[in-house]
Amino acid sequence: MPRVPSISPTTGQSTPASFIHTIDSNFVDNTGRTLLLRGVNLSGSSKAPVGRPSYIYEGFWDIAEQGGESFVGRPLNLEDGSADVHLARLRGWGFNIIRFPVTWEALEHEGPGKYDYKFMDYIVQVLRKCKEYGFKVYMNPHQDTWSRFSGGSGAPYWTLPACGMNPRNFTATQAAILHCEYPATQNRDPASLPAMIWSTNYGRLASQTLFALFFAGNTFAPNCIIDDVNIEEYLQSHFTEAFGRLADHIKEAGDLYEEVVIGWDSMNEPYEGFIGYEDLNKVPIKQGSTLKKGTFPSPAQSLRLGMGEAQTVDSWTFGSFGPRKNGTVTIDPKGIKMWADPETEPDGKHPVWGWTRSPKWKLGDCIWAQHGVWDVEAGYVLLPEYFRFLPPGPDGTSLEVQFLRDFWEPQFRRYAERIRKAHPEAILFVQPPVFARPPPVNEELLRGRCCYSTHYYDGLTLITRHWNWFNADALGLLRGKYSSTLQAVKIGEGAIRKSLQEQLGILKSDALDLGAGNYPTIIGEIGTPFDMDAKRAYGYTNNGRYKGDFSSQEKALDASMNAADGPNVLNWTLWTYCPDNSHEWGDGWNMEDLSLWSGDDLREAQTSPQMRTGPGSESRAALLRARSATMLGSMTPPAASSLSLQTLPTTNDLLGDAGSTSKISPFHWENAHDFLMDGARAARAFCRPWPTAVVGLPTDIQFNISKAYFKLTVRVRAEDVPVPHTRHDNASTLSGDHVQKDRAPTEIYIPLIHYAHNKSLGDLVEQSDSPESSDVSSGALTPIEDSRNPSSLNLSLPSSHASTLVPGTTLDLEVTVSEGIWDVEGQTLKWWYQPPEPGGADKELTIEVKRGSGPIKLSTEPSSCPSLFGLDSLCPPEICRIM
Repeated sequence: MPRVPSISPTTGQSTPASFIHTIDSNFVDNTGRTLLLRGVNLSGSSKAPVGRPSYIYEGFWDIAEQGGESFVGRPLNLEDGSADVHLARLRGWGFNIIRFPVTWEALEHEGPGKYDYKFMDYIVQVLRKCKEYGFKVYMNPHQDTWSRFSGGSGAPYWTLPACGMNPRNFTATQAAILHCEYPATQNRDPASLPAMIWSTNYGRLASQTLFALFFAGNTFAPNCIIDDVNIEEYLQSHFTEAFGRLADHIKEAGDLYEEVVIGWDSMNEPYEGFIGYEDLNKVPIKQGSTLKKGTFPSPAQSLRLGMGEAQTVDSWTFGSFGPRKNGTVTIDPKGIKMWADPETEPDGKHPVWGWTRSPKWKLGDCIWAQHGVWDVEAGYVLLPEYFRFLPPGPDGTSLEVQFLRDFWEPQFRRYAERIRKAHPEAILFVQPPVFARPPPVNEELLRGRCCYSTHYYDGLTLITRHWNWFNADALGLLRGKYSSTLQAVKIGEGAIRKSLQEQLGILKSDALDLGAGNYPTIIGEIGTPFDMDAKRAYGYTNNGRYKGDFSSQEKALDASMNAADGPNVLNWTLWTYCPDNSHEWGDGWNMEDLSLWSGDDLREAQTSPQMRTGPGSESRAALLRARSATMLGSMTPPAASSLSLQTLPTTNDLLGDAGSTSKISPFHWENAHDFLMDGARAARAFCRPWPTAVVGLPTDIQFNISKAYFKLTVRVRAEDVPVPHTRHDNASTLSGDHVQKDRAPTEIYIPLIHYAHNKSLGDLVEQSDSPESSDVSSGALTPIEDSRNPSSLNLSLPSSHASTLVPGTTLDLEVTVSEGIWDVEGQTLKWWYQPPEPGGADKELTIEVKRGSGPIKLSTEPSSCPSLFGLDSLCPPEICRIM
């Protein structure tokens, strides 16, 4: 690792102890150790205010038109104490970073320039709570298909009428699919919303237009003038300033930057809209976010539908073998237009939002028709390549549009410069459109503080809600790696896992295109759905036979996590953790269900039917939060270093004793393992061992969840000697070829979920016939006499030595190191070794960790359908036919 600079590249000031550098394609701490940042998005629920999940129609439009409502309470309830329980769980899972989604709507919902400072105060409180639990955070301006009011999340309602639209008519014109109005306003059935169909909004008129105006209004809609500026300037200035005000507010708190908030994401999953379309009569094939599912109008058909004209459009279904056309559907808006009525703005001024619109911008007509793109009466597209080329230059030539260079990069620069005014040291998390290579951003802007932030999902599993025995290299197809789709198909779990790992490797290499700093990569979103196979794991099928069986989800999620491991050694933040997830409505947004935890999966006795989660009923998680107000409301949160299971109440405390009038049978967390597993879904896949800080460069991570076997390979160079920047308590020193323990060690998170000792699990574990591993009574430093040869030792951590999140527990470890000495504290394994002398050859060192008594087998684990030849079951999800 290059010597860690003691001076910040952005401010020229000395770097504090908590400073995280972005050098040599890695995050690096002030001792020079390579850091891996792994955590979660908190939270998917933050896309809407509390009590406003996307399926609720009542008040949806009326409240928005009156200025919306506060997002206080997203992502955590700070009043009832449940925030401590959730953050303790996340910390216990080993996570050390949080991606913090915040929508533009949450900041500026009351109207242009009217900021919700109470929500900003709340955000500061949540960040301080994250600080108490030792998390790093990067802020994320989140959006999906522009806004809640165009079927996604992000921008405030008023941006839609500002763009001349009437969002109440989106459903009739199919300019967007809204969950609360699905399939039709007069015949709503939001529970029937198909998986991922919300993302087809990217290929519908509302999003196509909104993103074109936001990024390129000056270029393609010069007549769209509002308050004497182009709509592009109007939207971008408000977006930028809203998040700039939040950045200012966090700065004013005085104790959060660098210690907690390390940086800011750019706009989540930005979209090109119409920009770059080669022919408006055809669907583009270069944009990766245009999903064919359900009704699928062409761009030209969308324009006609927006003006109220009936159109017969293709209909598509998405099965195990991808999209397939299954007929046509006639959509008849019956003259209803997507565009706002001129009467809504008397004399060109909006009576509620206050802007003044230029007379050149006529309400009631399609803005693209007003710019000569198509003829409304004839229905013909007059300029099919309108969005493909830039306006002619002085020499009369027109260059073909490059979205990232021409439009995305200027918007990112504007946003980044505003953020840096408040947060000069901010790491800029650069996020181009999904699967797009990042552009070469000028180093004058990045200034050594940057990270490539990209997303990756196993698309076939995400859309089909099934772990298939085959898959496809989606990134390879989009990047032109194959001459035919068939070549991209991967058969069998081994081939699938290899392909996912290769795809993430390509995304990691994309970071080399950014600036000149060789910056790190973080997978900002990665995860898998938990409502697979018609919600089989929730007991919705087969008479409840598979209730609690998340084996398919575990396979799918482990494949993605394995892809981030291996030689990629990637940073990531999983999508997502939702404190109010339920089986019926998932994450509360467009039927998505990717939360790692659900209150409906808490371990307890059967509940009565009236206590099931559903519209108008109170979920178990909600009851838990309500009861926790009494027990936790006045609790002073412990510091991360002293947090323990004992500082949290048992669920008996939260729900009442056996004599309680509650209809839910009380249950409790018997130990830390029980606490970390309760309500978690596929926890063995995401709660895995990994190096949090490495002396040298981690070059390979291997973890087999079925065997609880972990192996880390590290390349160590002479320059990797840690600098003495932090304090270490045990200052014993071994001379010569041995190790100085007062130096910062390599630190590895060892999950209790995989390595707890049987005696700490009680009745939850199936007792094995294998011999118990021997205990080391003190958990003391265990030197290896000959550092050149591997050596094994069983270590069981006694309660007197445990700290952090697992006091009173023991770990059952069998550790083998190629060189050095090691020790365990809580769920952290510390490993010291001697880097080469100056001028010496690099070393390749390894450490292996097993569970001495073999993998944990919980007595509550359900049996699952067997696999065939190492593949996932070939059975339909409804019934197993192999047995």
